[in-house]
Amino acid sequence: MNDFTRFYEPGVPAQIVLPTEPLTELYETAMREAASSVALEFFGKTTTYAQLGEAIERAAEGLRRLGVKAGDRVALVLPNCPQHVIAFYAVLRLGAIVVEHNPLYTSRELRHMFEDHTARVAICWDAAVEKLRAQPDDIELDTIIAVNLLKEFPTVKRLALALPVPKLRATRDRLHHRAPNTMSFEQLVSAPRIDPTHPHPSVNDIAAIQYTSGTTGLPKGAMLTHYNLYANARQGEAWMHGAQPRKETFYAVLPMFHAFGMTLFLTFGVLKQGRIVLFPTFDVNLVLDAAKKNPPTVYCAVPPIYESTAKRSKERKISLKSAKFCISGAMNLPDSTVELWESVAGGLLVEGYGMTESSPVALGNPFYETRRTGTIGIPFPSTEMRVVSVDDPTVEVAQGERGELLLRGPQVFQGYWNNPEETEKTLLPDGWLRTGDVVTVDEDGFTTIVDRIKELIITGGFNVAPTEVENVLRSCPGIADGAVVGLPSERGGEEVVAAVVMEEGATLDVEALRDFCRERIARYKVPRRIVAVDSLPKSMLGKVLRGQVREKLVRAA
Repeated sequence: MNDFTRFYEPGVPAQIVLPTEPLTELYETAMREAASSVALEFFGKTTTYAQLGEAIERAAEGLRRLGVKAGDRVALVLPNCPQHVIAFYAVLRLGAIVVEHNPLYTSRELRHMFEDHTARVAICWDAAVEKLRAQPDDIELDTIIAVNLLKEFPTVKRLALALPVPKLRATRDRLHHRAPNTMSFEQLVSAPRIDPTHPHPSVNDIAAIQYTSGTTGLPKGAMLTHYNLYANARQGEAWMHGAQPRKETFYAVLPMFHAFGMTLFLTFGVLKQGRIVLFPTFDVNLVLDAAKKNPPTVYCAVPPIYESTAKRSKERKISLKSAKFCISGAMNLPDSTVELWESVAGGLLVEGYGMTESSPVALGNPFYETRRTGTIGIPFPSTEMRVVSVDDPTVEVAQGERGELLLRGPQVFQGYWNNPEETEKTLLPDGWLRTGDVVTVDEDGFTTIVDRIKELIITGGFNVAPTEVENVLRSCPGIADGAVVGLPSERGGEEVVAAVVMEEGATLDVEALRDFCRERIARYKVPRRIVAVDSLPKSMLGKVLRGQVREKLVRAA
């Protein structure tokens, strides 16, 4: 393969300086160098880096007094909010391990993860506390620390939400739920600052466990070290060559419990000592309201977010010309979305590629005229790639032929928590990561995904394991069998589609079946379309042939 680095934006190095310090250095350096700069903005309320650092060190001492020590897992079940940033670094300061969770997961979905990582302390959005309380007795949680998002609202907005106005009351109820018999986050940060001599973690210690779905349907915990996450932040810094310290405004519209959001905001954003504007959930009007005062310069998202933001900005005549650094990930990026976004923004919209197991970013298109839309780009600095036979990862395929993408670099994870069998399947002995994605690579090194060995569905930037959804469908009265596949969505990415076989005498009630699913799995996993079929194609061993199901549904669409 030719030297793809010749297509890098001028000034982007082929190699990064590899980290020798833990992630806690990021906030500690920011406290020294950018003490009075705004670190966080949340519904208009700002927090400086000095204030953020003090809150982190108070929270760390609060956790230490609860018995948290190096190597312990601490569960975070939080949307984007200032408390999330504080909790993340407080856990790391103790040498403990952050375990991120989607706060919209059902109690049933959380159970396997808590059984696996066995965290004894959870820092949880108060709206999700009952999901943790509903866990069976064999999941031993010593302490649940409840987070009230309204506590970080500006005083004026908190007072306004207290007014007896139905619309305001609905907003207040959506953001805050009473969580009795828990410790409040305010109690946690009321502790004094941690003793500065308390040991810091090592750069090679595990910093985070990020759960990623597998084709078995059971989430696997990817172990990411301080080295992995710090290295990926530095790779992002190298790629965004023109981003300036203390001058960039990051819009955190992607969830920080997701690997993409974690690296963009919790690590890279703090590394650049930027202003991180936090949104608990994506709301295009809230984003544009914020843009009128402090417009974004770094706006990384998924294609549907770019589309809705661009369209609404035109309608409201709010400029987004400040947005210079825009990376799309998690699903394919349509050319129409690129054209629409670049008609309102001030920089290129480029597609990148990553996975939880690579911290997550590994390839990207340059912020330069060499970018190639329709591809996922070329390897990041300090990242190697190979394309091998889907049947034998030791055999490289010829340039231009289809094969499985392998990655190697400082951002590649250490394996799956408590799961050596899956680790062995995914991490080769010489450090190469099997991605499960089938790609082609052109003569210049630009890569295009053409298929997936694994059968994950990517919808809205999240992975959906078909087996998990199928198990829920089959548990519904009246359903004899079911298969779940991903079909292309008009908005980019895929949508979850189910084919179900009804029991004799039963009829399909689509909305009732969706309601049944919503009670058991997160809403983004619930099939958008459900089709009744007479039978499902199966192998001689009785395994549903999802490829054939998918083809049949595509023909019927």
